[in-house]
Amino acid sequence: MPVTHSHPELTTPATTMDSSTDNVLHIDDVSFAYPDGHEAMHEVSLDIRAGEKVALVGPNGAGKSTLMLHLNGILGQQDGRVQVGGLAVVKANLPRIRAAVGLVFQSPDDQLFSPTVFEDVAFGPLHMGFPEHEVRERVANALSMVGMSDYADRLSHHLSVGEKKRIAIATVLSMQPQILVLDEPSAGLDPRARRQLINLLRKLPLTMLVSTHDMLMVRELFPRMIIMDEGRVVADGLTEVLFDDIGLLEAHGLERPWPLGVA
Repeated sequence: MPVTHSHPELTTPATTMDSSTDNVLHIDDVSFAYPDGHEAMHEVSLDIRAGEKVALVGPNGAGKSTLMLHLNGILGQQDGRVQVGGLAVVKANLPRIRAAVGLVFQSPDDQLFSPTVFEDVAFGPLHMGFPEHEVRERVANALSMVGMSDYADRLSHHLSVGEKKRIAIATVLSMQPQILVLDEPSAGLDPRARRQLINLLRKLPLTMLVSTHDMLMVRELFPRMIIMDEGRVVADGLTEVLFDDIGLLEAHGLERPWPLGVA
């Protein structure tokens, strides 16, 4: 299946660590195999420009999660090159890379481990060495961005799943990342919490890469879609164009969502 290389026009500006390039993320010919020999990524290449909101879709086992973990050096790198804002994802750069890549896991309980919301959101800036006044300012700003300003003193484990997901996003927003990377953000949410999340993602002025099976959300929020299958990028282009290719979707275990407004 040929790769589609068209890209949508940008609608939301964002800064990068390296102002000489418009690419917040650059992945060049990356392959990766786990210690058991399973090859999870095969010669993956893609670029994401500042301000783009991009959906990453494909069946389970396609390599999406492996790709996301490569963006902040969790898995190391076997072959190829990964850069964030022009900065190579290598051991010497990991502190800066991990501040620049706001990785939000599918389960917020993997990210929330402090007694209170404030402490969870403050964790990153504190470990980056910022003074107390700046930590407090970052926490306040991050909670405001996700609509949770009144939750600073709440116990994280007492929150609903939807509230926890928004706090998990705030924990990475407090690091002021260059790109927000989310794994299945709408999973496990009831309709109201899902709608609140979609509205939040729409308004956040950040470059985004979002792995999801929620194809209605993809159609609504993400002008560009990347399809992965068996560790490869099999299509990359305008969401509306790829959704019209029923054969492509079916070949990779995907279903075209109903048009917006159709029950």
